[in-house]
Amino acid sequence: MGTQETFIMQIASIVQKYAKQYGIKVASPIIAQACLESAYGKSGLAKYHNYFGMKAGKNYSGPSVKMKTKEEYQMGVLTEIYANFRTYPDMDAGVKGYFDFISTKRYANLKTATTAEQYLTFIKLDGYATSNSYVKSCMNVVNKYNLKMYDTGVVPAASLSPYQIGQVYTLQSDMYVRQTPNGSKIKYDSLTEDGKKNGKFDDDGNAILNKGTRVTCKAMSENWMKIPSGWVCAYNSTKTYIK
Repeated sequence: MGTQETFIMQIASIVQKYAKQYGIKVASPIIAQACLESAYGKSGLAKYHNYFGMKAGKNYSGPSVKMKTKEEYQMGVLTEIYANFRTYPDMDAGVKGYFDFISTKRYANLKTATTAEQYLTFIKLDGYATSNSYVKSCMNVVNKYNLKMYDTGVVPAASLSPYQIGQVYTLQSDMYVRQTPNGSKIKYDSLTEDGKKNGKFDDDGNAILNKGTRVTCKAMSENWMKIPSGWVCAYNSTKTYIK
């Protein structure tokens, strides 16, 4: 699986979740926006979990970072500027931040869009992006990766996980074990007996499984894998921890 597909798999389920909560009928154009705006999670701004190029703006009071960007104020002419961009603690918060951003009167028409083309046309007209090729570029991503399947509600992103329930995988690095996906770390004493044989603990007694430990996949929740001892991170936008 390539880095582009991995990023799509990571962010798609989160986009689906918030699209439903915020009354947006299509997920594919938003996933495409994230791919395009963040270079599939590889851009400098993506390090701050801003996958949509959202600027801070006058009415934004949250954390931000100043970065260089290019705007197409005149067709075919890119102007380099510095701007303050919103920052977020993780991918989930970054995606939610996007939906908060479009939950204003300015973007009210997005809730009426029923196709990717319509959604992207609306958001371009609303002034979200300055690039004259924005709709076409996003639609190229939608079509290349068949993102419209995320609009049906029939194919949840989790079903595309590269991990299979009941299969055994290997940790590619030392890893903390958590009580829930991205939750609190468990203590070494809470590991299974097999886990204790293949683990250690830090100065606070938190359990760490050693690199090379073989684990059985019990369940998946986005990019988190449930193993007999708890939950471990299977991958993120830059690295795969379990193979």
